Amino acid sequence: MSETCSIKGLVDEIENPEEIITAIKNLGETNIISPFSKKDYSCFVSDSDRVLLLASARSAKSLNQAGRELPSFELAGPRKEIYFDPAKTKCAVVTCGGLCPGINDVIRSIVMTLYYGYGVQTVFGIRYGLRGFIADYGLPVMELTPQAVDRIHEYGGTILGSSRGPQPTEEIVDALEKMNVSILFTIGGDGTFKASAKIAEEIEKRGRKIAVIAIPKTIDNDIFLVSKTFGFDTAVQMACESIRCAHTEALGAPNCIGLVKLMGRYAGFIAAAATIALREVNYCLIPESDFDLEGEKGLLKHLEQRLDNRGHAVIVVAEGAGQKYFKDQPKEKDLSGNVKLGDIGKFLKQKIQEHFHSVGRELYIRYIDPSYIIRSVPSNVDDSLYCGNLGQNAVHAAMAGKTDMMVSLWNDRYVHIPLKSAIMRKKRVNLNSRFWMSVLESTGQPSLKN
Repeated sequence: MSETCSIKGLVDEIENPEEIITAIKNLGETNIISPFSKKDYSCFVSDSDRVLLLASARSAKSLNQAGRELPSFELAGPRKEIYFDPAKTKCAVVTCGGLCPGINDVIRSIVMTLYYGYGVQTVFGIRYGLRGFIADYGLPVMELTPQAVDRIHEYGGTILGSSRGPQPTEEIVDALEKMNVSILFTIGGDGTFKASAKIAEEIEKRGRKIAVIAIPKTIDNDIFLVSKTFGFDTAVQMACESIRCAHTEALGAPNCIGLVKLMGRYAGFIAAAATIALREVNYCLIPESDFDLEGEKGLLKHLEQRLDNRGHAVIVVAEGAGQKYFKDQPKEKDLSGNVKLGDIGKFLKQKIQEHFHSVGRELYIRYIDPSYIIRSVPSNVDDSLYCGNLGQNAVHAAMAGKTDMMVSLWNDRYVHIPLKSAIMRKKRVNLNSRFWMSVLESTGQPSLKN
């Protein structure tokens, strides 16, 4: 895995690893021989196969010296014996939240693995997120067959549609019961995971045997205990194209600034990774690193010096950066309950123009916001491979009777992680990590705090 997509630095932030729940819930005994056994399949794994939470020797030594057990996650993969009888199993797939490259790839992988791997014949596609479960919306389910999903990976978005916002948990479980669904696959981010955990809790309270398996989806790459979310590589690739265009524009006029706003509400992984990948960025602004506009060390003063020396500059800003400049604005929320952010891209453009006008200097700004283009494109090859593996491992976990968990890539292995652990916190760029240091080395930007 490349440096830009790793979580180096995040592991160091897990001060109390033993507090992370690692035990996976099981619906019951697995006493059905897997269909893969009849195909001379030799890559089975067992629940005793584990992947360490902390991979470094120093961390292991420290825990051993303290007499503490090394925390580990259950390895993902097919089991020799499964819980659900494929001939009697019905599944449902739902996609929630914003769009992201690769959703269709995951859907396709789930359906193909269920049909051709296990022989499951009934897979329902729930339309427009959790709304699709609620009768009042009147949304019909979609039958997902190999023919229906054959080429969907060639297109962006999600064949099922999506939506934001919570829906009544009891009504969702009612719908699952009425459809006689045995397995629910949820594809989404932090909000979807919290909803999935509530659904699993309601199912357990009713004493029903329905597995809930989550696949992590967020273009911002901010889900805890996931090395990299699918779609992130594609997002960085597309972001680089926008930055390259901004750099070309900045070179095409005197005293010109190329300004690119990228996605990243609370985490600046896309902005930081694209900055490292392209190395044409002079200032990378992310939510985790505060900056000032005014003053001797502020961004505006540094831009003056940059234009004096080179005649152009490129700024990349994540959408959640600099939100302190909007603290006096009314706090509105979207359907998911997230506070609507101030538009830092347009704000910066205006402030930079006003500043250079006030000092009597000529300035041109080329502003690019490719957010909706980036999230709507089909996945690239790396993400397609990743999505395929996530979907396959999600099916293996579900058929083995695992529940209330997500499939994750951790320490270069696919693992099972309890949803309670996944929603403990959000992942952030560690400003003391090698990853962020690479950004600073690439841009040469100084501290922008007075």
